Amino acid sequence: MEIAVLGTGIVGRSLAGRLHELGHHVVLGTRDPASTRERTDPDRMGNPPVSAWLAEHPDVELVTFADAATGADLVVVATNGQGTLAAVEAAGADAVAGKVVVDVSNPLDFSQGFPPTLFVKDTDSLAEQLQRGFSGARVVKTLNTMTAHVMVHPEEVGAGDHSVFVSGDDAAAKQTVTELLRSMGHTDVIDLGDLSTARGAEMYLPLWLRLMGSLGTPNIQVKIVR
Repeated sequence: MEIAVLGTGIVGRSLAGRLHELGHHVVLGTRDPASTRERTDPDRMGNPPVSAWLAEHPDVELVTFADAATGADLVVVATNGQGTLAAVEAAGADAVAGKVVVDVSNPLDFSQGFPPTLFVKDTDSLAEQLQRGFSGARVVKTLNTMTAHVMVHPEEVGAGDHSVFVSGDDAAAKQTVTELLRSMGHTDVIDLGDLSTARGAEMYLPLWLRLMGSLGTPNIQVKIVR
């Protein structure tokens, strides 16, 4: 599959690398490839610059958001939540029309420090805003309830015996995403329903942040026992 991953942070890089390992042709999208390549300092989380990651993944090309989305069969939005809508706007409505758009971002607002608040919640979600803004896309929300490492290597936490959620209005799009999740090792994929159910998945983040602080690790995930 031709897959575009929008966002060059640790989530975007982790997903791009794993999807490439699984045999997909992956391109990494950013606003300005030249300036992204020029960065030499670690990011605020201490992760190495994108240029170092690209040197280790020579088959993954770094291109603009628009170039990444145009040639893709499936688009993954892996920016921070504040940049989600802007990234897809830069990619272009025509470039995502008819395509599965996988939203893994969260509406976290760090403007008042830590812990962050949610800049959309209760009666709306970031995923729904994305769908409204780009009505031709087939938006599916998933993977936002875990850290990047658990997204791509679920087997390394609880032997992979945990749950991942999908929300979306298009049944075929959710099936495509479910198959992709299973190929990455996620065995318990729960379809929450239409895209409005992404509100619950996004509002889980405040609890996840408290669990991370209490347990001292981001490598945590939930299991729905039934």
